[in-house]
Amino acid sequence: MPVNRLPLHDILIPEDAIGWWPPAIGWWVLAILIPLLLGFSVWLYKRLTRLTALKTARKLLKALRNDTSLDDLAKIAELSALLRRVAISTDNRAEVAGLTGQNWLSYLDGALKGAPFSEGPGRIFLDAHYRKSAPSEPALQDVFQLCEDWLKAQSKRKK
Repeated sequence: MPVNRLPLHDILIPEDAIGWWPPAIGWWVLAILIPLLLGFSVWLYKRLTRLTALKTARKLLKALRNDTSLDDLAKIAELSALLRRVAISTDNRAEVAGLTGQNWLSYLDGALKGAPFSEGPGRIFLDAHYRKSAPSEPALQDVFQLCEDWLKAQSKRKK
């Protein structure tokens, strides 16, 4: 039997190599998604650490208020340290960490209406370490309430 040959042509090889430009649609999608995901991750991390710091601070404030093992002057010192830790955790560390005296009180006033730290019950933080006698019970409760209000204002503040 005779073999019939099909009329096939030789394989054609492209003259030029396939260029890299324009990239395929998948590369465009990756170029857009990667920065978006990185930005979202940073935002989420900051938000979660901020919320965690505030939630923990509220628990510590409540525990400090009910702690009977500390005297009132020690409570004021602990309260001052707690506010400092929260401020450093939720705001720019470089700006907040070095604040002392009236500058610190002014920073704390920034979250609340008026000047309750500079001109109100919060002034106790200026000289609490140097007092010989503890503040009165109503004054101490005013300071605790002021700190609680400050923490609430921090959670409402947008960062």
